[in-house]
Amino acid sequence: MRHLLISAVVVAALSGCTWVKMAPGGAAVKVAAAGQDLSACERRGEVSVSVRDRLGPYERNDIKVRDELETLARNEAPGLGADTVQPKSGPDDGEQRFLAFRCRGAAAASSQPRPAAGDAAAETYPIED
Repeated sequence: MRHLLISAVVVAALSGCTWVKMAPGGAAVKVAAAGQDLSACERRGEVSVSVRDRLGPYERNDIKVRDELETLARNEAPGLGADTVQPKSGPDDGEQRFLAFRCRGAAAASSQPRPAAGDAAAETYPIED
């Protein structure tokens, strides 16, 4: 019983770990939404990445798996001369495919929507205690 408890604690602790680290070139790579129009960008290729989505019978957190897949795709993009990646499909058993693009500052590569003409900028004020 004690070994089972120790094993469960170790698996739970490891499931919270992120094993994939961002490479220096990957930090500059943007991630476009799946439906975002990147027609203004030059397609540079495809990236296939994979991570462990299970530790024995235990399934890892889906958000962590997706985050690690995205990080791996961003790490691979500079090798293709790309500055933007876009998911081609959703994750499946710890694997995912991304399209790689070179956008060179094209408006389509921006992850922030631009306000329409005439929209006022939002202002924020601190709340007093």
